[in-house]
Parts: sequence; structure tokens; C-alpha cells
Amino acid sequence: MPKPKAHTDLRLPQDASPLTGVVFKKKLGAYYLQVDDQIVSCTLSSKLRKRLVYPTADRSSLGHRSVQEVKDIRELDPVAVGDVVRFEDAGNGRGMITEVLPRRNKFVRPAAGSKEQAQVIAANLDQVVMIFAAAQPHPTWHLLDRYLIVAEAEGLRPLICITKADLMETDTLLADVDVYRRLGYPVVITSARQGVGMDDLRAALQGKLSVFVGKSGVGKTSLLNVLQPGLGLRVNEISESTGKGRHTTTHLEIFDLDHDSRVVDTPGVKEFGLWGLDEYDVELDFLFPEMRPFLGQCQFGNSCVHLSEPGCAVKAALSTGAITEGRYRSYTLIMNEAASQD
Repeated sequence: MPKPKAHTDLRLPQDASPLTGVVFKKKLGAYYLQVDDQIVSCTLSSKLRKRLVYPTADRSSLGHRSVQEVKDIRELDPVAVGDVVRFEDAGNGRGMITEVLPRRNKFVRPAAGSKEQAQVIAANLDQVVMIFAAAQPHPTWHLLDRYLIVAEAEGLRPLICITKADLMETDTLLADVDVYRRLGYPVVITSARQGVGMDDLRAALQGKLSVFVGKSGVGKTSLLNVLQPGLGLRVNEISESTGKGRHTTTHLEIFDLDHDSRVVDTPGVKEFGLWGLDEYDVELDFLFPEMRPFLGQCQFGNSCVHLSEPGCAVKAALSTGAITEGRYRSYTLIMNEAASQD
């Protein structure tokens, strides 16, 4: 049987041990690692599904029986595509993952169900490509704002990609898009059917690991087919055979494109919940770049949450148009959601 071809350019840290690999695919409890020019299929150590709690002391001085408590981890799956992991070699191209090395970043959302857990879509990314159609379906800007919040919190480069430009009927969309351009977010407008903007998109993807996110029907498959003929169809086949829609994906994979580019495609979602903003040392208002110049200038200083307080500098900026109604509405919706969960 021929040796499987490893994905290219998933480079390991220079000090990586021989038993270190990069997760480029996961499905049904199996994790596939690139280790140099080899592919290793791994299971997951049970220790990674628990979090050990030690007493406040130097752990190096504690004995084997020093664990005070064992807690379930807060992630639906402790390993994501893009993770750099350590593993034990079982021979014959198989192994067991024992450790996930620290991540540079992650793209995450809440997992389904009553248990509070995060679902990490991908880790150690270079950018998030947020895909919205000019029509069929029309853009949902509040969804875009949520994607942007995660990107801001994680320090990820965002790229807004508008598809189906050939269906654009009015200039209203361009005015809406210009709101984000003025905030400094890069935007590329494309039409897979007409080939519009595809060179710009290729240039934006070059040399990067990107995750594609967006609602069903926005044209991700068509984009992928233009970027790499046949790739969109392959991704669709995987999605249809292993689960599709919100929270049901059991297969995620990093796909190689030409020009030293790699992408992770995700299933379409209608909603996108925010996870763990309290884990970041920053308030929600700071994740809206247009609000930053006004923070601390309110009557109640940094205690102001910009909803109904008097003397709010953010509300004053809203009245002058320095902050748009749509973006402020996204902020208030998220703040109200957070208040209802307390």
C-alpha cells in the first residue's frame, strides 16, 4: 500500500521532540498527525479529558498522590485541527496523543447541550475568513460582528469575503460593507461564477492557514472549487457523510491549496454563540474598535456599560454617527445575552 501523502507546510517548532506532530484531520475520535513526512493516526489519552487540580505549592515537590481534585475539561474535544501535540508511538503509523502544546490562538464557539463547554473549531490559525453572500441569503451583519469579536479577542486577522457579487441588486450592500472597511477590516468582494475578486482572495490566503466560516448557502463550495478545482465537492462529500449543520460536525480537516495556502472549512451555521469572553483580560466594549477612543470618558468612567447610564461617551458618539446603529445594536444584544446568563 503506498504511503499516504502528508499535507505540506504544517511546520513544527524548531525545538519539537521526535514525538510531536500537528493535527491536520480529526474524525470520529481519530486524530491524524503530520510528523515530518509521515502521517500518524492517533487515539486520545483519557488524561486529556480530565483536568488535574493540585494544591497551591511547587508541583515539582509534590508526590504522585498529590492531586486534590479531578475536573472535567471545559472543551467538548481537547484536541482541534491545527494543534501541535505530543504523542506516544504505538508503531505501524499509530499512536496516542498525550499532550496538547500551548496554542497561539483558537476559533471557538459554545458547544450544544446544557453542559457549559467550548467547541474549538481550529487552533494556531493565521486568519478567519468570514463569508457572506451579497444575496441568497442576504448578509446578517450581527453574525459578522460576533465573528469579529472572536477574532479581536484572539488576535486573529479577519478577512470579510462577500460572495455572489453577480447577484448584487443595489448599492446598499456596498454602504454596509464600507462600515467595516472604515473600521480597518479587510474586505474582498467575489463572484465565483464570473471570477470577480478571486485573484484578490488568493492573494489574501497565500502563505496562511485560514478557517472559512459562514451560513449555509453563502457559496463556500463554489469558492473552494474555483480556488482548487474539485475541493469544494470533496468538502461537501465529507460534510454530508459525517454530519452537517450547527454543532454536528464529526470531521474537520486542513486542506492544501496552491500558492502555499491552507484552509479549514466549517459547516454553515445560522447562529454563532460567544464563548468565554470572561477568559480574556478585556471588556466587550474594547472588542469594538470604534468604541475604544471613547472608553473611560463616560460619566461613570470604566464602570459604564454604555446601555442606559447618563453621561455615556459611547452613546454620545452613537448620536453623532461615530458609532453606527447596527454595530451598537450588536453590542447591546450581546450585553443583554450575557446579563441573562448571570
